[in-house]
Amino acid sequence: MDRRRFVLISLAGALAVPLGAEAQPLKVPRIGVLSGGFPNQDGCLEAWRRGLQELGYVEGQTHVLETRWSEGRGEAYPHLAADLVRLKVDLIVSTAGPAASAVKGATTSIPIVLASSFYPVELGIIASLARPGGNVTGVTHFTPELMAKRVQLLKEAVPTASRFAVLRVAGGVQNLVVRDMEAAARLLGVQLQVIEVRRVEDLSAAFDTADRGRAHAVMSTQAPFFAHNRATIAQLALKHRLPSFSGERAAAEAGALMFYGPSISEGCQRAAKYVDRILKGAKPGDLPIEQPTTYELVINLKTAKALGLTIRPSLLARADQVIE
Repeated sequence: MDRRRFVLISLAGALAVPLGAEAQPLKVPRIGVLSGGFPNQDGCLEAWRRGLQELGYVEGQTHVLETRWSEGRGEAYPHLAADLVRLKVDLIVSTAGPAASAVKGATTSIPIVLASSFYPVELGIIASLARPGGNVTGVTHFTPELMAKRVQLLKEAVPTASRFAVLRVAGGVQNLVVRDMEAAARLLGVQLQVIEVRRVEDLSAAFDTADRGRAHAVMSTQAPFFAHNRATIAQLALKHRLPSFSGERAAAEAGALMFYGPSISEGCQRAAKYVDRILKGAKPGDLPIEQPTTYELVINLKTAKALGLTIRPSLLARADQVIE
């Protein structure tokens, strides 16, 4: 074949290739997010976004988000999770502990990353922390040991107390939280008076019930409801002169007596690494669930003084932050 004929054949082949075939645009993954909060009020979501940014992700360029907000309504989770599945997102992130079961129930094929979760093994969401299996992985914050430690710390703060009121919302995970609190309370000789609340309007009546039950202090379980209403709960506790223990760090700043727990923000930020690995091909079921490694104790000394409560120096010395 002479040179002229070779060039003509090569040129014809090149012209036969459709324009742009050698540079097809890459698919931008769609990530579904199920939040327990309100728009622009989910601290876990914002921390997770920061984690993605640190890994080089740019929202709208490297990925797009489809966010669904429950606005504190636990009954909305199944519907919102199903909506994300119908959209055929590439991955779903759950930023609310109680939402995990709803997301798992909605899909067994779309990868799921738990940015915040409660009792994932006990609820049947994963097989084990070391090998989750299936389509779920991520971070868990709340364990039986944590709930027991919270009861113990409140008893240390109010050593004469023999009865605690516990505010809870509806839901299967709440049964596990209360179970572990009750186990710890029995060892400490404390009785728990469990009071269910559903709406913010129920809180005032709940504190009246605690008064009638002669509670010496009040605790709340972990749920978006308590995060959204932390200031109201702290004010009612002061009004009824009940030392209050919260699972929400910001509640101590709002007037609750104490907080003890892991940094939710840190854990949610770490969940971004799971998203990165899955988008690069890792199987979620092969990625171990991470647990907290550090915990914080916050004591509001201003609230203690308002209640006429003296906190032992040994307990204050263990606090990571004392609000005065």
